[in-house]
Amino acid sequence: PLSLQVRNEFYKDTQGVILVYDVGQKESFDALDAWLAEMKQELGPHGNMENIVFVVCANKIDCTKHRSVDESEGRLWAESRGFLYFETSAQTGEGINEMFQTFYSAIIDLCDNGGKRPPSSVGVGFTKEQADAIRRIRNSKDSWDMLGVKPGATRDEVNKAYRKLAVLLHPDKCVAPGSEDAFKAVVNARTALLKNIK
Repeated sequence: PLSLQVRNEFYKDTQGVILVYDVGQKESFDALDAWLAEMKQELGPHGNMENIVFVVCANKIDCTKHRSVDESEGRLWAESRGFLYFETSAQTGEGINEMFQTFYSAIIDLCDNGGKRPPSSVGVGFTKEQADAIRRIRNSKDSWDMLGVKPGATRDEVNKAYRKLAVLLHPDKCVAPGSEDAFKAVVNARTALLKNIK
């Protein structure tokens, strides 16, 4: 990372940003939020993040053994913000050309569109509620936590919580990355809890 003084210069008149993290280092992925926050601050009240093309690069996909951030997690983070997402390897070159070509053509579209990001660049086909639910399920400690009910909840409460999540995340209805795994996890959580409730 460059010193902040040098970085400040970069933020002015930015048209495109490539955010890169290492799929083998969860900390680099978790740091993306801080980079965005800093950028927002540097752009000031008149800066508009909507008018910048963002690409998220999940890099080092060649190191499959050490992968700690899976594709659906990275894709969900990017696409829920309207950012483009690519899996790349600087080592093998995989995904790099495609990423740069898409990045440049998105910036050209931006310029053709009077400096505004065209609405069609990334169609977010899912809601913030769906994205948040998937993230919460992925980070939950146990089945209670996953369904969002307190230990000792009744069968009715478990079923009600399950139905709400199942409707939200059903793979036929939800196109958010990771929805299928989250849906399966919710089904399994309900089964596990009901086994133990008399």
